[in-house]
Amino acid sequence: MRKIVFGLAMMCCVSFNAQSIENIKVKNIKGENIALKDLNNDKPLVLSFWATWCLPCMEELNAVNDNLEEWKKERDFDFIAVSTDDPRTVNKVKTVVNGKNWNFDQVLLDPSQSIKRSLNVNNVPTTLVYFKNKLVYSHVGYAPGDEEELFNKLKQIQ
Repeated sequence: MRKIVFGLAMMCCVSFNAQSIENIKVKNIKGENIALKDLNNDKPLVLSFWATWCLPCMEELNAVNDNLEEWKKERDFDFIAVSTDDPRTVNKVKTVVNGKNWNFDQVLLDPSQSIKRSLNVNNVPTTLVYFKNKLVYSHVGYAPGDEEELFNKLKQIQ
């Protein structure tokens, strides 16, 4: 019994530590260094993991972008698109973002997959919502309407 309790306790610790954004630093598409903890202030922080080759990712980000201006009138939050494109395709990110006219608060580059690994993101698209440095919502995949579920969750965060 003690082994089971200890094992569960260790899994909780690992899971908790893996979900922290305190020490994560990365570059944005402008080449600036960004610390995620500096972005996670008194409003929700949405991290949307995507890749240029991922059609559901593109659909999700287009849907969010189409609604973003209206949503922000109702609920203040930061929306960060985190590209998981590897070194072979990361050079396409800026072209895609500019071509789509996405107006996100930041677009971050994670070619080494360090953010993705740190936050236990296994697939794209994945959306994580943090509030006060705590994970409050996660969603994997995309189907039309998922963006509304995200916004409803954002409105509930106090």
